[in-house]
Amino acid sequence: MTIDGETLQAINLNDTCRYLGYWGTGNGDMRATKEMVRQQIIAARDLIKCHPLTPELATELFTSKDMGVFRFSAALIEWSESELNDVKRLCVQAYKNAWHLPRSTASDLFPKTHAGKESSLPMAVLTQELLLHAER
Repeated sequence: MTIDGETLQAINLNDTCRYLGYWGTGNGDMRATKEMVRQQIIAARDLIKCHPLTPELATELFTSKDMGVFRFSAALIEWSESELNDVKRLCVQAYKNAWHLPRSTASDLFPKTHAGKESSLPMAVLTQELLLHAER
């Protein structure tokens, strides 16, 4: 088939392609999107590893880059508990980078009511996005 003299490429059912901002296969395998999200989180985490910003600005930078990417796919792609835990682990590492803390620092994040910084984590973002999606 051709459009304006250009031949359209047919892809295999198992080949990954981008469609509406998601990467997946014709049979619904969205592992490529999950890996892309993971790689972008790693890149954002590493971006703030040795930053000259205040911890608050570094956290905001990471959250805008990382959680935006995760938020886009959160409600429409099925994430397993282990995948969410992996994303959470990467986010916690980034928050430690933002605050110039060693990786060996405890990984518990507390709410403001308990003297914490209330950082966004994947499960909270996923829950927000699912509620918004259902509301729409």
